[in-house]
Amino acid sequence: MTTVLKQHYSLSTRFWAYLQLMRPANIVTAWADILTGFAASGAELGVPLAWLILATTGLYGGGVVFNDVFDAELDAIERPERPIPTGKASRFGATSLGIVLLTIGVVAAAQVSLLSAVIAVFVAMGALIYDAWNKHNALLSPINMGLCRGGNLLLGVSATSAMVTERWFLALIPIFYIAAVTAISRGEVHGGKSSTGKLALLLLAIALGGVLALGLLPSYSIAALPFLALLTAQVFPPFIAATKEPNADIIRKAVKAGVLSLIILDASMAAGFAGWLYGLLVLGLLFVSITLAKVFAVT
Repeated sequence: MTTVLKQHYSLSTRFWAYLQLMRPANIVTAWADILTGFAASGAELGVPLAWLILATTGLYGGGVVFNDVFDAELDAIERPERPIPTGKASRFGATSLGIVLLTIGVVAAAQVSLLSAVIAVFVAMGALIYDAWNKHNALLSPINMGLCRGGNLLLGVSATSAMVTERWFLALIPIFYIAAVTAISRGEVHGGKSSTGKLALLLLAIALGGVLALGLLPSYSIAALPFLALLTAQVFPPFIAATKEPNADIIRKAVKAGVLSLIILDASMAAGFAGWLYGLLVLGLLFVSITLAKVFAVT
């Protein structure tokens, strides 16, 4: 009986470790991207939305798993509590999981359209390039990660293929926003620089200005404004604090606020395209993500 219990405990520990690698709280923010893009596409709710949510689950999950695979040696020094350094997850097992998840992402997207599959491949390749080469590049890492999130939003828009060429500019908003979060995250281990924080604040302001600019579209509603006000109140204070005092703890709080507030950014845009009730639906994912963030790592 004792042996059975030990085996059960070992399996549970390994399952939990691989689940941690996927960062479930972050995956929920990717769902918000899809719902927002879907609202902008004008498509009716149906099976394509389910496929696209499955696609982004695989793409984002696979991307963050490979992040830990490529950073295994560095994490052994800087973040020894992570699943691979502790030995709870093997590097081979994580690599296999990452491949399976990215494959699921592309295959699920292909069920919607060829264009959706192409966008999914772009996002998957972007995630791998970021993890393997660009993550520690001060210039390329914010741009690379921003492109992945922008591509994820367009994946939602691809529910109506023709709308991708009409609404492509929507990708610029998460590109600037994620560039801001990625820029400031560079100091989450050893601390950062005030100049980096100022750059992040500038990029953040551009992203929020982009949401305001969407009001120029005839089909866009002022229902976005309350959500945008909430976003401003949620994300600017921790970013300002990290700029004034760029130590690792304060920066990690800013990064966490920035990642989770992606859902509020999405809710702002979604409300503008589909009304405040739809915006509230997207915003509801924030509570799911916050709950998961209490259990699973976000950064």
